Amino acid sequence: MPRWKGSTQALAILIGVAMGLVLSPSLSGCSAESLPISKLFGSVGGYGLSKDAARQFERFGAVYRNNVTDPGNTRQLRHFKDAFKRVRADYVRKVSDTKLIDAAIKGALKAVKEDNRGKPLKPAVFIEDSLDSMMGSLDPHTVYYNVDEYNDMQASTRGEFGGLGIQVSMEDGLVKVISPIDGTPAFRAGIKSGDLITHLDGKPIKGRTLSWAVKKMRGFPGQPIRLTISRENAAPFDVTIIRDIITVRSVRWRTVGPIGYIRVSSFSEKTEGGFNEAVRGIKKKLGVGLKGIVLDLRNNGGGLLNQSVILADAFLDKGRIVSVKGRNKDDVRVYAAGYGDVAEGLPMVVLINGGSASASEIVASALKENGRALVMGRRSFGKGSVQTIIPLPMEGALKLTTQLYYGPNGKTIQAFGIEPDIRLTLPEKKGKDGKKIERRREVDMPGYLPGEATHTRSKQTVIKERDCPAVQVTVADRKIEDYALGCATEFLNTGSTAKFIASLGAGKTM
Repeated sequence: MPRWKGSTQALAILIGVAMGLVLSPSLSGCSAESLPISKLFGSVGGYGLSKDAARQFERFGAVYRNNVTDPGNTRQLRHFKDAFKRVRADYVRKVSDTKLIDAAIKGALKAVKEDNRGKPLKPAVFIEDSLDSMMGSLDPHTVYYNVDEYNDMQASTRGEFGGLGIQVSMEDGLVKVISPIDGTPAFRAGIKSGDLITHLDGKPIKGRTLSWAVKKMRGFPGQPIRLTISRENAAPFDVTIIRDIITVRSVRWRTVGPIGYIRVSSFSEKTEGGFNEAVRGIKKKLGVGLKGIVLDLRNNGGGLLNQSVILADAFLDKGRIVSVKGRNKDDVRVYAAGYGDVAEGLPMVVLINGGSASASEIVASALKENGRALVMGRRSFGKGSVQTIIPLPMEGALKLTTQLYYGPNGKTIQAFGIEPDIRLTLPEKKGKDGKKIERRREVDMPGYLPGEATHTRSKQTVIKERDCPAVQVTVADRKIEDYALGCATEFLNTGSTAKFIASLGAGKTM
C-alpha cells in the first residue's frame, strides 16, 4: 500500500489553467496550507487607501451613482471597495489604481450600453460587471466570483459540479476549448480540443469577457444550451448540449504488458485517493513483474496545488518539488519531498503535451529535474501562476493571482512551460489558408503574465509519434489508437534512449 508523505490541510489557493468554474474542476481549486487566510492577507478592513487610490475610488463612485437605479445603495459600493483593496494589496505585481478603476468603469458602462440599452443597471449588476472587467484586465486567470459561482467553484474542487464538461480559455475574443472531459455532455456531443465557441444561444461572444461566457454556460442540470462552433476545415455549426452534473474521475489506471499506466486528468480532492487505488491495483495485478510506470498528464489543465505536491512526493525520496513566491520576494514557500518512493525506483515516463498545465507542470518538472522520470511528449502550456481564493466580507470571492511557482532548478515555469526529454512530433496541421496550425499556449493568451527570461533549451531527442507501436485504449466507450502511450511503453521495455531509438529505426537529437 502506498505511503503518502507531506500531506497538508486544505485552504484556498489554486493553480488552474484557465477560467470556467462550472465547466471543469481543473480550472479552479484550493491548495493545502496550514495558515488561515487572515494570516496570509490580514483583515481587508485594515487596508487603507492612499490619496490617489481614494480619488480613483471616488471617480468610480460618481460613475456608479449616475448609472444605477438606486444611487443611494452604498452597500454595493462598499462591496466594490473591499475587492479594490484586496487587489491593490495582494496581486502578484503592483498595478496602478488608475488602470484598475478605468477597467472597472469600462466594463460597467459597456453593460449599460449593450446589455441594458443605455438604461441604468441595478446596483448589484453594475458592481458585478465592474468587478468582472477589473479582474479580467489583470491576467487570464484572475476572476471575480459572485455567490453562485463561488459555490460552484467549491463544488468543482470536490470533483463534482454542474455544467458541460469542457476546459476553456479565451483566444482572439472567442472561447477556445482546451479539452472536453471524458464522458461528459460536451464529450458525448462531439466537442473537440481546439474548437472555438463563437455564439451562445445565438448571442455573439466576440467583444465580451470569458467570465461573461462562463456565466452564460452555467445552468441547472437538464437545461439545454446551443453552442455555435468554429472548427478547422469545417463550416460553422450549432450543437445543443444538455447540462448535467459532472462527476470527474480524476485517476484511471491499467496495465500494458509489464508496464503500469496511471492517467491523471485533473487535480481535485479525489486525486490522492484515486492515485492510491491505482498504485495498489497495479501492484496487485503485476506484482514482481512490474517493470515501469507511465504517468499520463496530457491535457491535464491543473487544479489543487497540494494534490500535485502529494503526487510528485509519492515518487521522490528527496529533493525540492516546487517553491512559491509572491510580490514580496523574501516570502518564499518551499515544498520538499520526504522519504519513500511508491514505485521503489522503477523507471518512469511522464507524458505531457500542450494541454498539460499548472499543477501537472509542477509534477512533470519535479520528477524531471530530480532525475526521477523521463518526460516525453510536447512542450507544456506554461501556466506557472498561483491563484488564491479570497472570500469577500459581503458576498462572493476573488480568484486572485498572488504568486508564481518555480521548479526545483529555481526557474519559473510561467510562460515557458516544461520541455520534454523526448519530443514526439505529429504531422503538421494546416488551416484553410494553408498555414500551419499552432496550438495556443499561455503566452498567446491576452494579458498573460511574462515569465523570467532565464531558460535555455537543452538538447532533445525528437521522434515521430506515429513511428511508435500504438496502444489501443478506450475513452468514454470509444476505442482509439494511442501512439504516445506506445512510445512511452516501448521506451520502458527497451530500457534506454539509445535502445528505444534503435527499436524504432528513427529519431534525431536537436
